[in-house]
Amino acid sequence: MRPLFALLAALFCCSPLSAAEPTSAPPYYGVLIIDRNRLEVATTCDIGIYLQDRLAARIYQGQSASFNLPAGQVSVRLGYMGGLGCEPSFEQIRSTHIQIQTGVVHQYRMALDAGGLTLLRIQP
Repeated sequence: MRPLFALLAALFCCSPLSAAEPTSAPPYYGVLIIDRNRLEVATTCDIGIYLQDRLAARIYQGQSASFNLPAGQVSVRLGYMGGLGCEPSFEQIRSTHIQIQTGVVHQYRMALDAGGLTLLRIQP
């Protein structure tokens, strides 16, 4: 029994996952968070978030969506999708280009301006 205990102790002591070494690598992605504040976009319609021209999320009032994205530029568009008492409308052509950096949280909120739905950066 003692040789087995000695073998197990040697394996745990000399394993590559010892306490002196880090167990996780740094993230190779950035986080994009988009919030929908009820006061900024006062409509009951659902809003779609399109990343690189593909529907990535459907946001309701008071919700937010977060995405883990690789580093680089991402195109983000917003559009009305319908919902309770709403008719879907044409997608917005205007998009926002966001430069994603690894290990950084990029936080935006939805707003409404003269051109339609837009994203405003939340300053940390």
